[in-house]
Amino acid sequence: MQSTGLRPEEVPALMDGMLRANTAQTGRFDAYLPSPCIQNHAANLAFLADGTLTCVWFGGTMEGMGDISVYMSRLTPGADRWSEPEKMSDDPAKSEQNPLVFNAPDGHVWLLYTSQTSGDQDGAVVKCRISEDGGKSFAAPTILCDLPGTFVRQPVIVNGKGDWLLPVFRCISLPGQRWSGDADTAGVLISRDAGRSWQMREIEGSLGAVHMNIVPLDDDRMIAFFRDRFSENIRASLSADQGESWSVPEQTNLPNNNSSIQAIGLKDRRIAMAYNHSSAATSDARRQSLYDEIDSDKAPVAETPDTTARKAVWGVPRAPLSLAISVDENGSFERKIDLDTGDGYCLSNNSKDMINREFSYPSIIEGPDGALHVAYTYYRRAIKYVRLPLESIV
Repeated sequence: MQSTGLRPEEVPALMDGMLRANTAQTGRFDAYLPSPCIQNHAANLAFLADGTLTCVWFGGTMEGMGDISVYMSRLTPGADRWSEPEKMSDDPAKSEQNPLVFNAPDGHVWLLYTSQTSGDQDGAVVKCRISEDGGKSFAAPTILCDLPGTFVRQPVIVNGKGDWLLPVFRCISLPGQRWSGDADTAGVLISRDAGRSWQMREIEGSLGAVHMNIVPLDDDRMIAFFRDRFSENIRASLSADQGESWSVPEQTNLPNNNSSIQAIGLKDRRIAMAYNHSSAATSDARRQSLYDEIDSDKAPVAETPDTTARKAVWGVPRAPLSLAISVDENGSFERKIDLDTGDGYCLSNNSKDMINREFSYPSIIEGPDGALHVAYTYYRRAIKYVRLPLESIV
């Protein structure tokens, strides 16, 4: 497949936030968000009540390091340039990651993110900042969930009863080993009192299924999609009771490379999925773990016989960055287009020396006019934004 990617050294000069027409596809506009950081990763998009499109991500020198913080940029209605980013977290002892924005029913805007030491995801907690003025300013951070190893990535969903569903995944280290994702599982934090308290619901049979992404269907039904730690296929789970309980996650017809995905329900009742069309079956590239370039001071607990039979698969190329549209409501999709293609090299997280060449961690949202908005990691150097009309790909 021919690469559409830039040379790594070309990326920094484009990080001005300006929307530029993509001549290869009618109606498409691209931008590379501004950032003061060498590494930028894990974008999430959300509209505010005034029509401003926000993008949050984390940036610093390298994922897991203490200088990793959350940033937010804004694209106001009618603007042709993303704003200079605001630094939304700043704990020099913690790596603050995986931010998301939630517009609560009462008009408050929540910023959620994780906080961990070094690459020890099994010690992460979830923090939040709340805005009472529509996202213009945010209160000081507080801890939303202090259960160690709890991670977020995907948006909060409000069900028909008014309950808030926050999909999470549990980062669990095995005895005698540093965390590497081998034993991670999924869950849902449910709040019935507008975020004042939360109850954890574990997802049965979810070993290796993470980044749970809930999409409401109709009546009481919901579907959730999952990243697969074992780099086989995107998985899906169904709920018939507004997210109170879920079926065991099963494989869909889309591949997964142990990298993040995101799906949304469209106005026409179909589902759009942004993902990497690759898996362990398509490449023999492997690395030891996500944080094998970072030392940890955390001592592993004593070894016991209780270990998992499978190992998480890391290092499968994170490319192409693709869009697919559902053909039914049970997790079957048809691949439509690739937004970016290249070798997707991700055996290193090094952005300083421009080693990484992944397209990953997409966020997708449908605008009021039906256009699709997608943001994703570009070589771990920039956050790339794409806007394109839905009719151009279906």
